[in-house]
Amino acid sequence: MSSYLVTGAGRGLGLEFVRQLSQQPAEKVSIVFAAIRGSPSKALQTLADESNGRVIVLHMAVSNKSSITTAVEQVKDKLADRGLDVLINNAGIMPATPEGIAAMDNLLEVIQVNVETVQDVTSAFLPLIKKGNQKKVLNLGSSVGAISNTRKFAQATYPAYKISKAALNSLTAQYAIQYEEEGFAFFAVCPGWVKTDMGSQWAQLEVDTSIKAILDILDKHAVEINGKFLKLLIPGMENVEGLHQYDGAEIPW
Repeated sequence: MSSYLVTGAGRGLGLEFVRQLSQQPAEKVSIVFAAIRGSPSKALQTLADESNGRVIVLHMAVSNKSSITTAVEQVKDKLADRGLDVLINNAGIMPATPEGIAAMDNLLEVIQVNVETVQDVTSAFLPLIKKGNQKKVLNLGSSVGAISNTRKFAQATYPAYKISKAALNSLTAQYAIQYEEEGFAFFAVCPGWVKTDMGSQWAQLEVDTSIKAILDILDKHAVEINGKFLKLLIPGMENVEGLHQYDGAEIPW
């Protein structure tokens, strides 16, 4: 039985992580901590109410270290003498700067949300993850932020987001190297172009399709995924037209 913590769980990808994990057999997924900043959405509250205690709404503002510290103690108490098996760092923002990079005036804010909070949450929960069986930390990355894809996604008007995701990749890689001998898996996954508020209605993937493919990756052994930045593998979409393909390949950082 494994325990999971998902940040940004109130809507979109985070909410779907919670939904699909809570539908797994109890012998596979014992508890899911759904971390949110404010009050739970109606959808999340319904999931919690119908989960027989397996979904726990965790009030944690990822931008507030005191809130993170309090959340760690709440998770620790709930897990008793067990560790946290999987941390999914999903929370993030993607503001646009349509005027171009010279007009970008939100870089610090975006890096704080998309990178610094991941560091704060990961470091705070690391002692609990060390006690877990799986020892996996998944950071939601984006192929848009890969430096190797700078020209490919040049028309996407989200420069601060791209820069923050490149920094997140570096953070992921450094954790992966430092903790690989302890059996950890620190890795990043691009969820693809998904039909969420962030991805828009014109995106390629339904939310449930994206999350199912990510959870398939999470099921892999730690040594297979540690230190990697991965695309989703979606049968039939390996060579789909457009900027995103879903062949399960590694993405050059």
